[in-house]
Amino acid sequence: MNPLLKSVKTASSKLLNRSFWQDYRTSLIVWIGTGLFIAIKGVVTHSVHNNYLIYKYVFWHVVEKLPLFPPYPHLYQDVNNYGPLFGVIIAPFALLPDWLGVPLWEASLALLLFAAIRQLPLKQWQHAVIFWFSYNSLFTSLTNVQFNIAIVALIILTLTSTRKEKEIWASLFIVIGTLVKLYGIVGLAFLFFSRRKLRFIGWLMVWFIVLGALPMVISSPEYILNQYAAWGHELILKNRENTFSLMQDMSVMGMIRKTTGHFEWSNFPMLAVGAILFLVSYLQFNRYRQAGFQMLTLASVLLFTVLFSTSTEPNTFIIGIVGVAIWFVIQPHSITRWQWILLTLAFVFTSMPSSDLFPAYLRNHYMFPYALLALPCTIIWFTIVYETTFLKHKTYNIT
Repeated sequence: MNPLLKSVKTASSKLLNRSFWQDYRTSLIVWIGTGLFIAIKGVVTHSVHNNYLIYKYVFWHVVEKLPLFPPYPHLYQDVNNYGPLFGVIIAPFALLPDWLGVPLWEASLALLLFAAIRQLPLKQWQHAVIFWFSYNSLFTSLTNVQFNIAIVALIILTLTSTRKEKEIWASLFIVIGTLVKLYGIVGLAFLFFSRRKLRFIGWLMVWFIVLGALPMVISSPEYILNQYAAWGHELILKNRENTFSLMQDMSVMGMIRKTTGHFEWSNFPMLAVGAILFLVSYLQFNRYRQAGFQMLTLASVLLFTVLFSTSTEPNTFIIGIVGVAIWFVIQPHSITRWQWILLTLAFVFTSMPSSDLFPAYLRNHYMFPYALLALPCTIIWFTIVYETTFLKHKTYNIT
């Protein structure tokens, strides 16, 4: 046989082999390679993404003691919404030239989420399903240089560290996520699964003090304290502005407001209902140590984070999509038709609309204007609430 044909046949056999797609090396190469490709393409075409410019200048503005949250149109579009601690996190990349800093940043985000998912107590095929189901959302987030990739990882690592009774790490991940983008605070939901809650709380206090003060090392105490106060004010203003934005507030509240046209409706009643439903599952005190219940709660937390935030935009749904994938893979082997339908709806109408493969007319006239990206995830979240509340004896597929 011709050597070339033989090589093609061998490669084709590998691609059709299920073990090839389940191999961690395949997923890792694709995830890291995607981040590097997107970043290098931007560098080669001299089009460093605006989000990376915002990130980079958080560091430089902290060093120069400049206000973090006003617009700087000569440097980047839009405004920064990240806390002072982010200046320390982005520092190793901001100090590098963009042609090197951007690829390393993108690769680091992909690697962090990959490593976090691998920590989940699941079989190899379950990890593979999460990797591939989330890939389109990962691609979209990497294209837009989104820190939300790291937020997913931090939330997952909070749970896995809590399960291993490593409170020092679990609390660290919560504080990083909170002081950078607030989303990380949802990790407190896993405090209930800890055997040593006082130790957990103690480390939370330590890390809040240490990491809260860390940016002062490259700036000054007075400046950093002022920026934390300004950050709080900025987030309040942004929350108000999001309700009238086409590309923001793709949450449950946003979907209801945009489909009804009642933009004046308050978030509070809907948030209150969501919080009550979320907390109902915590009445299952005897299930706190069950791996299935913990994983179901993780899926619920990831979905809750995007469904009840006015800052949710299409790129934010990487958080919810990973939650959907986790919920799906832990189901018993007899997966129902309804669960398959929900998974398909989440992929098509939540993950795909940001892709060029999705019909532009539907995206621009329905999915974005009415925040319908949130609809499949909302149905799945209610399904999870039902499972955690009423299906007490259901056995989940956990290692």
